[in-house]
Amino acid sequence: MLAMGSEEWELYPSSDIGSQVIEYRPVSEDSDDDQNGDVAVSLDVVLPDDLLEKVLSFLPVASIIRSGSVCKRWHEIVHARRHAWSKIVPQKPWYFMFTCSEDAVSGFAYDPSLRKWYGFDFPCIEKSNWSTSSSAGLVCLMDSETRRRIVVCNPITKDWKRLLDAPGGKTAGYSALAFSVDIRSHHYTVAVARSNQVPSEYYHWELTIHLYESVSGSWMTPFTGVLVGWRGGDECVICDGVLYYLLYFTGILVNNNEHRHCLVMYDLTARPNHTSLISMAIPVPCVLTCGRLMNLSKKLVLVGGIGKQDRPGIIKGIGIWELHNKEWREVARMPHKFFQGFGEFDDVFASCGADDLIYIQSYGSPALLTFEVNHKSWKWSVKSPVSKRFPLQLFTGFSFEPRLDVAL
Repeated sequence: MLAMGSEEWELYPSSDIGSQVIEYRPVSEDSDDDQNGDVAVSLDVVLPDDLLEKVLSFLPVASIIRSGSVCKRWHEIVHARRHAWSKIVPQKPWYFMFTCSEDAVSGFAYDPSLRKWYGFDFPCIEKSNWSTSSSAGLVCLMDSETRRRIVVCNPITKDWKRLLDAPGGKTAGYSALAFSVDIRSHHYTVAVARSNQVPSEYYHWELTIHLYESVSGSWMTPFTGVLVGWRGGDECVICDGVLYYLLYFTGILVNNNEHRHCLVMYDLTARPNHTSLISMAIPVPCVLTCGRLMNLSKKLVLVGGIGKQDRPGIIKGIGIWELHNKEWREVARMPHKFFQGFGEFDDVFASCGADDLIYIQSYGSPALLTFEVNHKSWKWSVKSPVSKRFPLQLFTGFSFEPRLDVAL
């Protein structure tokens, strides 16, 4: 079995934000502690606030948060001046891992920069059955049971907001969630794509796209159409102003070389009311399983299992592709030694990412694998503190960018 890493993991409570702080007291020039006439002055005493902010901005996000507990002055700078962190040194996306249960959502967040795990929780949600999508420091969650309740939150600052319930819901056969944030204005867009089977028509599926704009605070439905031989699923993403949606073939395949999936696009800027999405569909690059779409620095990336030609449900590897001018370019394939490193791989896995980092995790194991796109490098995370307590225990997670400056 491949070693997952030898580093020790550490736990930092999520209550660091807003925790008790030490009162800030400047050193007196008449201090009795100095018997030699030399006064020991802390560096932060003589630094003005803007320079102290500059110094702290070079720290990882986790260190900045912890520094807010040093004294009242530092607490004020860290928590009350969020605009100051907009120019922070770029941070790699974190990965939040948790076990599937009906309990409150709590687990561990992995920081790839420091290669450490932190104890983490989401106070705005009370169970783990949620669909997620993240962008620019915010995470959007949709209750998978009602498929109407939607929450937007900043996992680092713990700010959160429940949106108006999305149109449709339990009647939808399939629902997919996508989320996009304008990094300058912090305005955001939520897209919910729903797919319902047309009554008495086995091969006909109605596709509806609902949009929520934070500026207006309301929902609109710019598109409704009927797909023949195809249906929507639970995977979509917003990339550079376009909604990409992964569709599944519902007809009868003549041979195993035919693809069971395709990708359709919907322009969120033009928002056409009547258009044939299938006529512009892009076939997937191979026989695909567990396909996941992600926006990596405004590049559309697809991660999925490569199925066997004679047995499409069995995967022989995991591939990564980038869409370029409506054609897929292979970025990488997972080396066999890493593929074996998951142990009992049941062909079902989760993947997500942001910036240039992709996370891959098997639902049946807490092992976490990372892939850096720019360096084409695969690496195991430090061993997760989450342990498997029984054979059928499932694990899942999602990535998010740690940001202190993005507010709701």
